[in-house]
Amino acid sequence: MNSAPSGLTARLKEAAIECGFDLVGVAAAQPVRHAAEFRQWLRDGHHADMDWIARDIDRRLDPRNWRPDTRSMVVVGVSYHMQNPAPRLWNDPMRGRVARYAWGRDYHKVIGKRLKKLAEWVRKEGPEGVEVQPFNDARPVMEHDAALAAGLGFVGRNTLLIHPDYGSMIFLGGLLVSCELEPDDPTPGSGAVYQGKAECGACTRCLKACPTHAFPAAYILNSRLCISYQTIENRGEIPESLRPKLGNWIFGCDVCQEVCPWVKRYSRVARQPWLDPDPDRMAPRLDELAALDEEAFFQRFAGTPLMRTKRAGLLRNVAVALGNSGTPEALPALEILAADANPLIASHAQWGLKQPLIRMS
Repeated sequence: MNSAPSGLTARLKEAAIECGFDLVGVAAAQPVRHAAEFRQWLRDGHHADMDWIARDIDRRLDPRNWRPDTRSMVVVGVSYHMQNPAPRLWNDPMRGRVARYAWGRDYHKVIGKRLKKLAEWVRKEGPEGVEVQPFNDARPVMEHDAALAAGLGFVGRNTLLIHPDYGSMIFLGGLLVSCELEPDDPTPGSGAVYQGKAECGACTRCLKACPTHAFPAAYILNSRLCISYQTIENRGEIPESLRPKLGNWIFGCDVCQEVCPWVKRYSRVARQPWLDPDPDRMAPRLDELAALDEEAFFQRFAGTPLMRTKRAGLLRNVAVALGNSGTPEALPALEILAADANPLIASHAQWGLKQPLIRMS
């Protein structure tokens, strides 16, 4: 199936906005432009133990290897930008920091529901028999490259897509469609200006601000050193050399985005807000989290991104944050965690108990 009704692309973009997306662009189905760099990144082991990234490489490098009938890619974005909490919360040593995107429902569910609605629109309004396949970061599609092809921004030195009107705090997803739509102009390959605005220029704030120095070079992320990887994807021991650098981050990290001039100047809250700026979502008390058993953990975090770490992973992170707190107030919670039946939690709490100032009165 190749042809599409006249005006379908413009109407589809309007439908995407109505479905709750903040950004939408269209590209012809094509191979990713950073295939060589991606293969080298894998060879260097920068994906750590996330073996799923290394699977289905051919399908990742060209969507037509996954869905051979694909002719066009509709790429959409949803903002998850929110302002920092009040300093009294964000900098409270007895509170843990949660990355912004996790201040609400699981984004897979939020975006998935909207993508399903948009896919239904395409099936109804598109040519008869049109095939539509939604995708997000759980599918073998490299969303950043798809967004570049659809002209939705450029890649910053911290490897994140930056849009000139929304910054980088954006979730990406889209549809693979079996008809030809009118494509947008792609992002230039390596220009210094995008839509009249300078790209990163000489700025390296994101690289320098990373607490764990996770960027061995611009545009390269070593996942093993990334706080987001360590607090979410890593299911085992956090290396002791990294623990002090995690500060009070207990789920993800926003540091490389918080310092970015694009984020500071151009970020916008989503057209249809879906995050909850509740203090207990943004910066929950560490001693309260330390007291959670399996049932209480499930009741508190069901339907949110924090379920991904499971109780063991989250309380492991809590133990590290308590150890980094530098306050004797952390002692009772660390003692509770040190006695936990889960050895992963207990070992990190025992490390925390050995940190300076924890036992000082």
